[in-house]
Amino acid sequence: MLFRSHDAKKSQRGLVHAAAPNWASELGDDDPVFDLIDREVQRQTTGLQLIASENFTSPAVMRATGSVLTNKYSEGYPGKRYYGGNAVVDDIEAIAIERVKKLFGADHANVQPHSGAGANMAVYLGLLNPGDTVLGLSLDHGGHLTHGSPVNASGILYNFVSYKVSSGEERISMDEVRELALQHRPKMIVAGTTSYTRRLEPEPFRRIADEVGALLMFDIAHLAGLVAGGAHPNPVPFADVVTFTTHKTLRGPRGGCILSTKQHAQAIDKAVFPGQQGGPLEHAVAAKAVAFFEALKPEFKTYAHQIVKNAAALAEALAVRGFRLVSGGTDTHMMVVDLRPFDAELTGKEAQAVLDQAGITLNKNTVPNDPRSPFVTSGVRIGTPSVTTQGMREGDMSTIADFIVTTLKGRNDPAIIADVRAKVAALCAAFPAYR
Repeated sequence: MLFRSHDAKKSQRGLVHAAAPNWASELGDDDPVFDLIDREVQRQTTGLQLIASENFTSPAVMRATGSVLTNKYSEGYPGKRYYGGNAVVDDIEAIAIERVKKLFGADHANVQPHSGAGANMAVYLGLLNPGDTVLGLSLDHGGHLTHGSPVNASGILYNFVSYKVSSGEERISMDEVRELALQHRPKMIVAGTTSYTRRLEPEPFRRIADEVGALLMFDIAHLAGLVAGGAHPNPVPFADVVTFTTHKTLRGPRGGCILSTKQHAQAIDKAVFPGQQGGPLEHAVAAKAVAFFEALKPEFKTYAHQIVKNAAALAEALAVRGFRLVSGGTDTHMMVVDLRPFDAELTGKEAQAVLDQAGITLNKNTVPNDPRSPFVTSGVRIGTPSVTTQGMREGDMSTIADFIVTTLKGRNDPAIIADVRAKVAALCAAFPAYR
């Protein structure tokens, strides 16, 4: 058990009102929004949360997020604010900066981005000019919207050239990346993924970037917790800039962060503020500081490695039950599952919906060269951060695989779905996220 708290309802409401006067609690209890929050507490704590980009934060992170710091406006940076009354938040933000620099071994850190997408766009704004050529992983092969999708500002403002995974092994081919880099001579190479399940070694990307004179940006939004815990290679010594979200595997609040070399520090800070956003969310910055502190503890390394062990165990359990794992498996916290060998008629959209009814939350996901629409898909993405935080281990992954198989095979039988839902709730009761 990684977290100890009161029962879920008391924990959530207590955290919301931890620093509020008495009237806030009295009025809040009459607001139906808090009843809906209670419903969400029930959903999260009685079901299996298998979305790769989600996790359970500690009560301490939630307490900071819901603190009086939400009342403070603080445009600028510590010691250089545009408002008064920032002595306390200056100290908090400085702590967050120093902790994350220590955690990843970075020269410079900006902890103000509101999201990972915002962090990525700030990097582009600070280091590129509109129309510059950038090399990034294609969205339908595991990249992110902000890695050059034509519907995203990154693809609209910059000339993104996409590399893809190989048709056979479904892995990133560094030979292809090099070939494209030599052909297009990009200003920047983006290494990073959102649904790619294999390790991203930073050294080959660095060599290619140096060969063509490109900047190297690593987006470790999904991998930050694994990197911090030593379960994935750290790109910071090799990259010009590293971006990430502070939630997901890092187990902090929703938000973003940018690490960079000293050379790019000024450009990055200027791009975040005033270039892209106004005042930071200082309650979120405080929660980031708490999460960084937690990630610096020895037990976080155990947790990070267990995430990977659990993902490998779940991937193997699904494979032996008739599913195809994209790239053959996983080295990280997630897997992408091709449903077609299991059931040719089953779509990711349908699987997501029926599994949700059974208390198993995951998301539909395209597979490489998917013939179906990205709104329908032939696959699903599954992650193990949340169940690992709950304390589940490799043996529990086989049970989860059985739940998934039973639900999908019996997707037209409400009784089967209800039975799985009850078993899921019982499993979660044995591994409560909060006590």
